[in-house]
Amino acid sequence: MKQLRIFIHIIRNKYVYTSLAFLVWIFIFDKNNLLSQIELAQKLNKLKGDKKYYTEQIKKDESETTELLTNPDNLEKFARENYLIKRDSEDIFLIIRQDSIQKGK
Repeated sequence: MKQLRIFIHIIRNKYVYTSLAFLVWIFIFDKNNLLSQIELAQKLNKLKGDKKYYTEQIKKDESETTELLTNPDNLEKFARENYLIKRDSEDIFLIIRQDSIQKGK
């Protein structure tokens, strides 16, 4: 019985109501509420993953660039394969498969 009186006394306290109202406001109604913080944390994790991917791509592209610029044979091979550059005495024949056209490649 004594514990019930203590519990009722605590519930009737105006500071408890104020604290509960404050917590509800912070967790639900505030601009920086709990749900928006969770969404922002997920977005941050996604952006960190994107940063890691792009950093790896930059390193890969830098190594390819240095390789192309230091070796003229590699530069010629790259130009021939990707930009279809040819010598004056050559003809280029492109073979395009039917399934690659239908897939949009």
